[in-house]
Amino acid sequence: MLRTRTPTRLLTSSDRDAVLELCARHPADNVFPAARILEGALLSASTPVLGYHEDGQLAAVCFAGANVVPVETDSRARMALADRVRRWQRRTASLLGPADQVMGLWADFEGQWSPARSVRPVQPHLATSQSPRAFGVTPDPRVRPARMSELDAVLVAAEHMFTHEIGYPPYRGSARAYRAILARLIDRSHTFVIIERGEVIFKADVGSAALGCAQIQGVWVAPRLRGQGLGTVGMAGVVEHVHALIAPTATLYVNHFNTAARATYERIGMRQIGTFATVLL
Repeated sequence: MLRTRTPTRLLTSSDRDAVLELCARHPADNVFPAARILEGALLSASTPVLGYHEDGQLAAVCFAGANVVPVETDSRARMALADRVRRWQRRTASLLGPADQVMGLWADFEGQWSPARSVRPVQPHLATSQSPRAFGVTPDPRVRPARMSELDAVLVAAEHMFTHEIGYPPYRGSARAYRAILARLIDRSHTFVIIERGEVIFKADVGSAALGCAQIQGVWVAPRLRGQGLGTVGMAGVVEHVHALIAPTATLYVNHFNTAARATYERIGMRQIGTFATVLL
């Protein structure tokens, strides 16, 4: 076959199956982009998806919206994709994904984009397909999907978690857009909580689900209750719900310096399968 003259191009809905096939090479690594495709990313101009082709076949992908996410890129693909993304000069909040791909892209962008707020090059990527009970942890029976009537309580916990994790609040002024994001998670039964007397004391979300994997994010324990084991039994409950209701494999990634969280995840049977990286802009 002839090599395509332009190796990178904007993908459309006709590329949906090819992108999902590419993501399926490493399902746990690519659950975020695969979920966005299933949710209709290729139908929306707000989330451009670039494809890199070799010999007429889709070889790599890069999501180039608020989050820049590389999929199955090598150095040659990253160079071509980065050149295209740079020329768009879009407002980007972060680069995220497998560490070698993210840090390779960042090497191309650094010095040409605004300085990073934070570079987190080592984030252990964990997964489990086993019940936490197999590791001697009994899930907290209070863990359950949040209800839409509890959105305001979930907002308080989510805002606190985001601000302390990322370093700035999730919104400025009106909370309307952020509330809509949380509402979508709740509507899909992808937010799990423990609530006491109207207060969320434990929370975790499934941010992405695709290809037999569910990526957990936004794990939070009320500050006054930390260090008492609530995170361990709470996460055990989340993993059991995920396995029963969403996907056979639960995944997440965690900052390498968060030793308390890493110990919690290890206790419930989550094991490292790779390394992610995040660059916050």
